[in-house]
Amino acid sequence: MGKISEFNAQDHEVIARDYADLKEAARKRCSDPMELDIIQKAFEFANEAHKGVRRRSGEPYILHPIAVAKIVVSNIGLGYKSIVAALLHDVVEDTDYTVDDLRKLFGDKVATLVEGLTKIKTVLDNEDKAIKKSMQAENFKRILLTLNDDVRVVLIKLADRLHNCRTIEFMPEHKRDKILSETMFIFIPLAHRLGLYNVKSEMEDIWLRYKEPEAFNNITAQINRNIHDKDKQINEFIAPIDEALKAMGFKYEIRKRVKTPYSIWKKMNTKGISFDEIYDLYAVRIIFDSNANESERDQCYHIFSIITSIYRYKADRIRDWVNYPKNNGYEALHCTLMSHSGIWVEVQIRSTRMNEIAEKGIAAHWAYKKDGFDRTNESEMDKWITKVKDILVNPDVNALDLLDMIHNDLIKTDIFVFTPKGEQKSIEKGSTALDFAYFIHSHIGNKAIAAKVNFKLMPLSYVLKTGDQVEIITAQNENPKREWLSFVRTSKARKFILDYLKSQRQSTVTLGKNMLEDQLHAIGRHLTQKVIKSLMDEFEIFDSKPEEMYFKIGCGLISLDGLSEKLKKYEGINKESYFVISNSDEKHKFILASCCTPILGESVVGFKAADGTITVHRRTCQNANNLAAKFGDKIVTVKWAHDANSDNSYLARIILKGTDRIGMINDITRLTSKVLSVNIRRLNIGTEDGIFDGFIDLYVHDIAGLENLIAKLQKIKGIESVVKTDL
Repeated sequence: MGKISEFNAQDHEVIARDYADLKEAARKRCSDPMELDIIQKAFEFANEAHKGVRRRSGEPYILHPIAVAKIVVSNIGLGYKSIVAALLHDVVEDTDYTVDDLRKLFGDKVATLVEGLTKIKTVLDNEDKAIKKSMQAENFKRILLTLNDDVRVVLIKLADRLHNCRTIEFMPEHKRDKILSETMFIFIPLAHRLGLYNVKSEMEDIWLRYKEPEAFNNITAQINRNIHDKDKQINEFIAPIDEALKAMGFKYEIRKRVKTPYSIWKKMNTKGISFDEIYDLYAVRIIFDSNANESERDQCYHIFSIITSIYRYKADRIRDWVNYPKNNGYEALHCTLMSHSGIWVEVQIRSTRMNEIAEKGIAAHWAYKKDGFDRTNESEMDKWITKVKDILVNPDVNALDLLDMIHNDLIKTDIFVFTPKGEQKSIEKGSTALDFAYFIHSHIGNKAIAAKVNFKLMPLSYVLKTGDQVEIITAQNENPKREWLSFVRTSKARKFILDYLKSQRQSTVTLGKNMLEDQLHAIGRHLTQKVIKSLMDEFEIFDSKPEEMYFKIGCGLISLDGLSEKLKKYEGINKESYFVISNSDEKHKFILASCCTPILGESVVGFKAADGTITVHRRTCQNANNLAAKFGDKIVTVKWAHDANSDNSYLARIILKGTDRIGMINDITRLTSKVLSVNIRRLNIGTEDGIFDGFIDLYVHDIAGLENLIAKLQKIKGIESVVKTDL
């Protein structure tokens, strides 16, 4: 909440206009005039409660709950009780009104929704208590617990978070980093799991806009140029499809869309490719009205047969989420077609019902279920919510471990495998035979020794593929082993293995300490307090005792590979002159994070350890994002000092692709080493059938120098793309 001041005529005009927009959206959703009357009553109540209060931006505070309510109805598709709860969601927290007051005025359900939201907000804002544990993790646990009480609390919270992201420019930088990191770590995956693709995509783009503004602006500019150049071609691509569907009597709508800036940025970074190499930049949606004479599935394939008779399709890009819907209820048939003008276009085929679920997620999913549209896969969402509850109520899992488990569960995708009796089972992509054993039953997992996959004997570490038939072989005297943690993928399997190891905790702690001492001895070091402190910072074990580190080493959750280099980071040059803390004259020891190796000039963020040492990460580093989501109180806003020493070198990696020719490698190394005086540490380039690709690790003085090198390398004849990537 901001300061209190009198509203002027312009303020009242803006409030009236925004509420009129909300009311219009609500009118389309609410069939009963009484529901609109209750919404009006809630607005008037909230408007009076927040009277004269302004947000950080200076605008009237009431505009925030109005905006949240509009997202609730327009983006998520919830009804009047949720709209009312959204309008009232900050009243109990920020005014003298109580939940009982709301219960008397608006009924028990609205009061319960507001109470759930208030409890979440109370924990989220109480950062002063974040001394012994991560209050953010406790907050996320509380958010997820409400899934079992009333999923609408989570959906309204997502709407609240989306609007806070939309107005994040008015937040101080450290608070912005905390909010964006929380959003990426838990709220975006949660929106995805609940099927809210529009909410998810908007949050992702906002994250990128503030974390990597230059990349966001460059990609957005390239998208706009591309649309301008290719829009005519996409219309020409759609025209024969339109004619063919019309001729077959379908009732349908065709929509065009372009990949979002974030999805393009992510693909460029994870695959090490340039913007020009993203061939599925465009998508066309065919949304048809289903008819009673043919199933929706058959109609999807009917349309597929029509459009593939016009255009050639890419066989390995067909995605059948009609027969095998995603866990969040998403259904569609995707294919990628080559247009007559030579560009690949993704086509998504959906019924009106499928499209509603794709855009509104769980709210539409349950609305159709209530209306009598039933499918066996529709229980997948309920199964997931039940599974989350089972994890949350486990007393042996602390909030931080729980947060990691839920995060991993939220971002997973599934494959389909079969039991020896031919029963189809859905399991996380990347799962091993041991994961499958635990998926069937904890006892089978604990006693597993091997697997038969497609009738062939395989180790428990075998990674399953869609279509595999799996049989688990057990032995009565077998018990879980710590080595299993190095290859299991699912949170369920990890939980049961850790439960067993925790029952043997003291022996595991002793084993871990002995392993660490042996490794230190091998490099001529000893287990001193300074070494313990350095390694706990390195392994991000905050506010815990060394035994926790020993236990994780003993379990195999922490690797001791590269121990000497890890310790050198904490004993190397004090980089005080490299950075400054915003709005502070304090002096600290700074360490460059090894996970993302920031380069002079890149956008960075710091995390302060108990001894005052600040570890500096690239702002988009995944580890930094995870840390900020769990320990927002440790974020420090740091910037490169104006006098940072550019004589120092920073390790970077670039990926190169192109057509091979005689002298290509020589041209690359000559330009890099002789012309630009950049020191190459490692060069790994391979050639096959006239095409080359590979990477170069090199030392640069700053990000500007690296960008200059990339620009010059791209001008070499035959080079198709040069992209910076993580080491």
